[in-house]
Amino acid sequence: MAAAEVTEEQRPSVRVMVVDDHPMWRDAVARDLAAAGFDVVATAGDGPQAVRRAQAVSPQVLVLDLNLPGMPGVQVCRELVGADPQLRVLVLSASGEHADVLEAVKSGATGYLLKSASAEELTDAVARTAAGDPVFTPGLAGLVLGEYRRLAADPAPAAPDEPRAPRLTDRETEVLRLVAKGLSYKQIAERLVISHRTVQNHVQNTLGKLQLHNRVELVRYAIERGLDGS
Repeated sequence: MAAAEVTEEQRPSVRVMVVDDHPMWRDAVARDLAAAGFDVVATAGDGPQAVRRAQAVSPQVLVLDLNLPGMPGVQVCRELVGADPQLRVLVLSASGEHADVLEAVKSGATGYLLKSASAEELTDAVARTAAGDPVFTPGLAGLVLGEYRRLAADPAPAAPDEPRAPRLTDRETEVLRLVAKGLSYKQIAERLVISHRTVQNHVQNTLGKLQLHNRVELVRYAIERGLDGS
């Protein structure tokens, strides 16, 4: 299945690495992403190899299977995101089990796509992941948000010496509320009548102030503080 044609002007080059233990599937995904304008900098077929190669080539997005020989995908994700919090991880798995999805997100993945997705859905998901959007196969996003709400209902007690939360500007708080509602950057930009880049800047500033690593963590932070309107 051929990937949707995407011009270089439509999609800036993004450094991507593909990890899967099935050579034919791995090569097909890499070809589809390269044809869509991504810079596929490496592939790997097992967990330890994935960690070594990712550390060597520093991809921006890691397309990762969970079922890997040598080291589980969630451990690969945990190690690489722990070493480089700017890394975006999109899990591409045959499993839609809720436990697998939640474990992947808790290990640092920012998205989860089932292997039944089309090549066009995959290339769109990688582009959105690179932009910082949490991307999930339909139905799974609600699962993740539901889990965060469950955790927020019984938050861990704050440490006595925990610093006060950094002060956000009114606009940053407004953007954060919309992020928590699950809106994409494009939808937020349209809602607030500002540019896509301005939304990205507000999100990055907020991440920096709150010392968070990605939009998934940001959504959890917002839900814990009731900013999602639920």
